[in-house]
Amino acid sequence: MSTDLTSPTPRPGILDIAAYVPGKEHAPGVAKVYKLSSNETPLGASPKAIEAFQKAAAKLEIYPDGQAIELREAIASVYGVNTANLMCGNGSDELLGLLCHVYLAPGDEAIITEHGFLVYKIQIMGAGATPVTVPENDCQVTVDAILAAVTPKTKMVFLANPGNPTGTYVPVDEVRRLQAGLPKNVILVLDAAYAEYVRRNDYEAGLELVSSNQNVVMTRTFSKIHGLAALRIGWMYAPLAIIDALNRVRGPFNMNAPAIAAGAAAIRDQAFAATAVEHNSLWLGKLTDAFSSLGLRVTPSVTNFVLIHFPDTDGKRAPEADEFLTSRGFILRAVRGYGLPNALRMTIGSAEANEGVIAALTEFMGRA
Repeated sequence: MSTDLTSPTPRPGILDIAAYVPGKEHAPGVAKVYKLSSNETPLGASPKAIEAFQKAAAKLEIYPDGQAIELREAIASVYGVNTANLMCGNGSDELLGLLCHVYLAPGDEAIITEHGFLVYKIQIMGAGATPVTVPENDCQVTVDAILAAVTPKTKMVFLANPGNPTGTYVPVDEVRRLQAGLPKNVILVLDAAYAEYVRRNDYEAGLELVSSNQNVVMTRTFSKIHGLAALRIGWMYAPLAIIDALNRVRGPFNMNAPAIAAGAAAIRDQAFAATAVEHNSLWLGKLTDAFSSLGLRVTPSVTNFVLIHFPDTDGKRAPEADEFLTSRGFILRAVRGYGLPNALRMTIGSAEANEGVIAALTEFMGRA
């Protein structure tokens, strides 16, 4: 076998990975743009978090606390968990990557679902392991499909709950059944990035499952309801053995000081988060009803976004709708990369943005 020694070469498999493509941000030629493609909160960050961020700016010459103790203690106090079982990172993406780096190797398999978050596949392949995709049922994860895909090579299962970009969720009894059906050496990763928005009695983010098992971890983010996407803050609740293993390879200063301070202030400001939930709940129902009345199918959502399915009709498909909306300054998320070529995901935005999308789609569908 010949070897190319003329330039550095990535290890096998790296160039097979499709890079993550974020939602677009710009609408050329449009005076006012409403970015509804990245599930950012329209309420911004808590004033208390902003104040903490600004205060931290006075000491930028000092290294941050490598253990993020202030942030971990704030999370622990809000959720009633042990600080030692918490790890914080540069967004939950970093923590997902650490899990794959530490627990997956070439020859291993990790299960993801048909419309699951694209980062899972990227991190699995980055670790040299093989992603195994199981089908969803009309954008709904089914536990039986996941369990049927488990083999002796399976080392990890990723479950976004609620799902992104679907907005659907798996009830807690089904999540428990999934965990019970997995071999004890298989890690169940519960990605609960949108947990704060869910208002269902049969939903749990995963705290109880982590507390009572040695093979379950839960990841969360400050990028959504807390409005700190620019600071990249994620956290994980996990068994001590997993925390210990990840800490051995985690970067020594993987979080910056302003992020630690702002995150601690944000999570303690539960009143601000409650306001965001109230706004979201109001518009989730309004948007679903409005789009449904236009003849568009909306996947039932428990999150801060809706998945809108368009007719398979010339001139009315998702790409045409995307172009039409963009021309009017409304940027939604095309989800072809998630296996949904005829759908758009819309973040629930400000009242002005939401009303604007309703009016634009009314015109697009010929109902104006």
